[in-house]
Amino acid sequence: MPELNLYIPDEAAMVGLGGRLAQVTAGTGVIFLEGDLGAGKTTLSRGLIRGLGHVGAVKSPTFTLVEPYEFDDVRAFHFDLYRLVDPEELEYLGIRDYFDGQALCLVEWPERGAGFLPKPDLTITISAQASGRSLILSPLGSRGESWCAVLAREYI
Repeated sequence: MPELNLYIPDEAAMVGLGGRLAQVTAGTGVIFLEGDLGAGKTTLSRGLIRGLGHVGAVKSPTFTLVEPYEFDDVRAFHFDLYRLVDPEELEYLGIRDYFDGQALCLVEWPERGAGFLPKPDLTITISAQASGRSLILSPLGSRGESWCAVLAREYI
């Protein structure tokens, strides 16, 4: 499946898309989130994590690098690598343990962890467009392709 292009008009719609992604992924997979500061990566993550069942605040793990979330049968890890100085630091975090195939891993600023992160199922690139956001969803395998196929039926 080729890339999926979406226009998201506001913050509420971005949170809603995140909630829908939570359902589509069923809480398993790897999603890279790319975009400038303020693009909406954390807003999308907030919707996704709440869609998995989290109640309460979803903060960006800018200083801790990773924020874990555990639910009845789902584990999710929200990474923000913006402040990562050297990708090798991820080895000291035990990065491989997070990507065991049994959790959902959201990674903001994945380019800062190049060489130490696994291939994502989906990369979402977010950019400002008019008063909303333009999203390019790029699947990188069958799992990401199936997610995009579902979303394409609903969003375009």
